[in-house]
Amino acid sequence: MAQPIIIVGGGLGGLAAAIRLAASGRSVTLLEKNERVGGKLNIHCEQGYTFDTGPSLLTMPWVLRELLAVAGTRLEEELTLTALEPTCRYHWPDHTRFDAHQSLPLLLQEIERLEPRDVQGFLQFLAYSASIYRAVVGPFMLRPIDGLRDLLKPSLIRDSLAIDPFRTVDQAVRSFFHSPYLRQLFNRYATYNGSSPYRAPATFNVIPYVEFSQGGWYVQGGMYEIARVLERTARRVGVQIRTNTPVARIRTNGRNAIGVTLENGETLDAATIVVNADSGYAYAQLLPDRPASAARINRLERSCAGFVMLLGINRIYPDLTQHNIFFSSDYPREFAAIFDKAIPAPDPTIYINVTAPADPSHAPPGHMNLFVLVNAPAHNGRINWQREAQGYGDLIIRKLERMGLSGLANSIAYRHTITPADFEQRYNAPGGAIYGLASNTPWTAFLRPPLRARDTSGLYFVGGGTHPGGGIPLVLLSGQAVVERVLADSYDT
Repeated sequence: MAQPIIIVGGGLGGLAAAIRLAASGRSVTLLEKNERVGGKLNIHCEQGYTFDTGPSLLTMPWVLRELLAVAGTRLEEELTLTALEPTCRYHWPDHTRFDAHQSLPLLLQEIERLEPRDVQGFLQFLAYSASIYRAVVGPFMLRPIDGLRDLLKPSLIRDSLAIDPFRTVDQAVRSFFHSPYLRQLFNRYATYNGSSPYRAPATFNVIPYVEFSQGGWYVQGGMYEIARVLERTARRVGVQIRTNTPVARIRTNGRNAIGVTLENGETLDAATIVVNADSGYAYAQLLPDRPASAARINRLERSCAGFVMLLGINRIYPDLTQHNIFFSSDYPREFAAIFDKAIPAPDPTIYINVTAPADPSHAPPGHMNLFVLVNAPAHNGRINWQREAQGYGDLIIRKLERMGLSGLANSIAYRHTITPADFEQRYNAPGGAIYGLASNTPWTAFLRPPLRARDTSGLYFVGGGTHPGGGIPLVLLSGQAVVERVLADSYDT
């Protein structure tokens, strides 16, 4: 009988790996330190308001569909997906507005309204970003990769120029668009993995291609329904899930992982351990006898963190759609503050997600639930967020009032703040970095902690901090990739 497998952490990557391993006949125990699974895809309910507190848009739903199929169920039987129209509404300080429609005719009409020359530029951009997608989806996204050697494949070498790694996102975007509004809009996609468009490689222009070509979806009931479905599915295929069960130590015998010690002192044996937590945290806290690995990871640049306000408001703003962006007036200055100066941006770009119109149970009648997010520097101890949170939140509210949400401050019936320090504590994410490592160089993909630990046999990593990266579909694909590694290694021994 195959020896048991322990998964440390119940985020989406851990759940995906657990489902695939159990479906292959393995004995799997998943340990989650918090009261519920989901990791950063989570939920907050208070005073009649419900907020998704993590990812708010589902792309590439086929990844989730394939995962559920492994466990013998259909996506359509488990979740109701709604295509968003528009996907997002953008606002600028001069009150310019743009709706990013999924309907191509409507989208082109919006682009023409801003800059007629950019209609052709957008179509050319789609063709360019499609070539990046074709180059990376097979050899990179859908394959296990443990480092540079795995990337030195004929297909990726042949397509190395197609993925445009040596320009920045901004440099490439500028070559297609004349409108400063559209340049800022397409630069924004670098933030999907917590990076700066002025430093991240143009390869990440694949992100808007995925959204525009495959669509953006809302999960009826809220995004946390994904975590609920994966938990049900995992339990059905035999995964033992233990919440409120923090791990204190990964036990090793020389170079071999042999089990874990829980914070309550209990020990569990396992021949294979899959860590669904930040690898920097894992090496520093769970594997203190591996200081060289911890030091190497901690030298790498962290992604941005997030400053979040959950606002329950006692009025309706009809101009708010489900996803809304209120841009800063100086995008380069904003990212310089976050990544160069490591300070909160004085004029931040603000994202608002509102689900109550789609799910009326998420707010009392006549009210709205605003999930408000701005990018913030990774927590480094120099900012006392407990002291600064109220003032920075008030700054954000005043900006939103100037940009059209008049009377917002006086409409707030419920307010809850989540700072980078809170993200760090709740999710064991060093610095509160939402996406793990930043992707601000062409070499980040090679430097990510590998799926298979190099210094410890039987130890693996899964989730947004390893291959292939952050975001719901990529984290689910990470679960697929790590299981391929685990099963291949077990067959070799």
